[in-house]
Amino acid sequence: MAKYAQNKKIRFDYEVLDTFEAGIILSGHETKAVKTGKATLTGAFVIFQDNKPVLLNATIKPYQANNTPEGYEESRTRELLLNKKEIAKLLAEKEGKNLTIVPLSLYSKGDLIKAEIALARRRKKADKRDAIKKRDSDKKIRKITK
Repeated sequence: MAKYAQNKKIRFDYEVLDTFEAGIILSGHETKAVKTGKATLTGAFVIFQDNKPVLLNATIKPYQANNTPEGYEESRTRELLLNKKEIAKLLAEKEGKNLTIVPLSLYSKGDLIKAEIALARRRKKADKRDAIKKRDSDKKIRKITK
């Protein structure tokens, strides 16, 4: 299971409540580009259009700049594949609770490329400071115990 793209800042900016594995619909050249590490998830998020989850603002650079299809958009909307129970759960939990659905990573599972998405709540500034303090104290403890 190789990880092709990660959004490392998500766990700092958001409190992750629940994670899901979703398939992602890509074209052939996009699949090759993701496998070569040309995908970024910074600033990406998931919304629902007609009760279907859609990934927005995920950028996939062209696999070969000279052979890119005409009219190719790097950050086009890409449909995510989830089963009906997962979609219903996401819609129910998200509604009225000020929650966001964000992608955590893109990785392979067999021959398929999957997206790990999370139901998350944005952290406040004080919570971020607490996270920094906890991380620093854990780092000091690990250093002392060595």
